[in-house]
Amino acid sequence: MAKTLACRIVIYVITLSSLITANAVGLQPAFAAAETTTTRDDQTEITLSLYQHDLALIKDTRQIMLRHGVNHLVWQEIAAKIKPQTAWISHLIQPGQLQTVAQYFNLNLLTPQQLLESHTGKPVTVIRSNPTTGEEHRETATVLTTNGGIILKFSDRIETGMPGRLAFSEIPDDLRTKPAMTAVLDNRITQQDKPQPLQLTYLSHGLSWQADYILELDQQEQLASLTGMATLTNLSGIDYHQAKVQLIAGEINQVRPASRPAAKQFNRELEVMSAAAVNIDSTPHFELHRYPLPVKTTLRDNQSQQIAFMSAHAIPVEKQFILTGQSHYYAGHYRYAEQKQSVDVFINFRNSGGELGVPLPAGILRAYKQDQHSDLHFIGEDTFNHTPGNAVVRLKLGQAFDITAEKKQVDFKKLPSPDPDTRQFETAHQITFSNAKKETVTVIVREPVPGDWRMLSESHPHLKTTANTVEWRIELPAKGDAVLTFRIQTTL
Repeated sequence: MAKTLACRIVIYVITLSSLITANAVGLQPAFAAAETTTTRDDQTEITLSLYQHDLALIKDTRQIMLRHGVNHLVWQEIAAKIKPQTAWISHLIQPGQLQTVAQYFNLNLLTPQQLLESHTGKPVTVIRSNPTTGEEHRETATVLTTNGGIILKFSDRIETGMPGRLAFSEIPDDLRTKPAMTAVLDNRITQQDKPQPLQLTYLSHGLSWQADYILELDQQEQLASLTGMATLTNLSGIDYHQAKVQLIAGEINQVRPASRPAAKQFNRELEVMSAAAVNIDSTPHFELHRYPLPVKTTLRDNQSQQIAFMSAHAIPVEKQFILTGQSHYYAGHYRYAEQKQSVDVFINFRNSGGELGVPLPAGILRAYKQDQHSDLHFIGEDTFNHTPGNAVVRLKLGQAFDITAEKKQVDFKKLPSPDPDTRQFETAHQITFSNAKKETVTVIVREPVPGDWRMLSESHPHLKTTANTVEWRIELPAKGDAVLTFRIQTTL
């Protein structure tokens, strides 16, 4: 019970100057001041800056009546997953005339269990109804404990369990119907006849966005259309009505606690906004990019919403078949004499020209293609990183069905080494390809070769793409086969 009460309220003092202010006005009178409550009805603007890693910057602007001197302001309807240490209140016109003395956060919302626990040691009214007559009988009892169940002490007995309905005479001050922050403010503004423009700024978890892309290939697999959808998710505990939203793309450093509670399940209903919102302008900001949404949106708690933010058509694409080896092939015998290997399928396109060229936020791309009957089929998906203009987007969509590869090690030698700290090997390999397609295709073979290496012989000319990568391009005839052989010496 002590632990429950301890976590209900977080208290901290903002700055040393605030402490001096608190001392000047007197802490005891400050905390005893009458409360002024502000709700969403006072809100003039709400701005959400959504990041892609469970984080948002929230700026809540309201018109609030303040008294001169000390004010005890209850700011209702803040995000339940607020990072309390990041919150501050500012006056938008005369910031130097308003100082925060202290702030409290009431994030435990009013629930039947919380209300019951708050009455431990206090009297409650137990109401029982006669099942035959419906007549109600009332009795007073004291709540002894709620640990593992409720125990009530009546005037002549003690009972366990819930004997009937419970009636409570009051709601404790530390329980509120909505998440709230209480601030003790020292207001030095002399004009008190009109509401003052105050802004509460804070970071909160429970809000984020991710980019999802739809790529539609034509039947010839040479051109594609791309649509970018921003999926906004709100698990922060409150609704945001008519909010100005900007999406922040890029990587930021966050100091994370040792452990984080698991996110609760949420309603997966999707609201999809009109495609009129496509092609949202991107603005560089520090080492990030901002995508302001052109219209205000209402984002409800426990909801996911999709908004189109870009589209492009007639994008030239390149399809590649790639077979990638393993470095351990060159330092020992194959585990199996022959190995059947899968050929991966990639789609590449350059982020430039036409309707492209804007920075593409990292996300998931799902590819589709129409068949000869104009029936659309899902053909694979992949993630990609933040991609600036003129960079290449490379996507692995799956594995080739009609192209097979079989690899075997045809020779292996461990060579004497002049240096006792090194080892030398000579290995020979053979890869047999089969193409069941009706057209000629090219397979790129990439072998990661460790250490110092030297190509001794090969059936096809290789290309050294990096210090430890060998690449061949093997043309496979329609309905035909091809064989790649090579011998290589490595020093490890």
